[in-house]
Amino acid sequence: MKNITDSFLSLGHWPFAGSFGFNTDILATNLINLGVVIGVLIFFGKGVLADLLDNRKQRILNTIRNSEELRERAIEQLERARARLRKVETEADQFRVNGYSEIEREKLNLINSTYKTLEQLENYKNETIQFEQQRAINQVRQRVFQQALQGALGTLNSCLNNEVHLRTINANIGMFGTMKEITD
Repeated sequence: MKNITDSFLSLGHWPFAGSFGFNTDILATNLINLGVVIGVLIFFGKGVLADLLDNRKQRILNTIRNSEELRERAIEQLERARARLRKVETEADQFRVNGYSEIEREKLNLINSTYKTLEQLENYKNETIQFEQQRAINQVRQRVFQQALQGALGTLNSCLNNEVHLRTINANIGMFGTMKEITD
């Protein structure tokens, strides 16, 4: 092992002229080495590199195609969504208009119903007033009649004495007797 290591260490000390050896000049050897490596890569790697680039190109094209298909589907979905949105907005406007007209109709119905109810209450009030007036008139008539009857009875009692009373009774009995004879 020591001989091999010594041989590599001593390579840098070989003379340049006339003998075979390694060039240790980094700048000169790098260009040659790069040229050789690039030549070998181009010669042997041209097919592999072309295949890799073709595969990459196909993947990129497939990705673009897939993206285009996804874009077209997204555009179709967007158009359908816009159509649904327009339809829903139209329906919402119809509901709004119908709602407003329904509210107006209900408002008019409520106003008419309230007017009819007020009219009925007014009629009930008027009927109640007329009933109460008639009842008051009847009570007044009844009191007047009672007072007149009491006054008449008082006058009769004060004017009638026993003799006038007996004559009135006899006259009435006579009238009934005559009426009975006529009817028989």
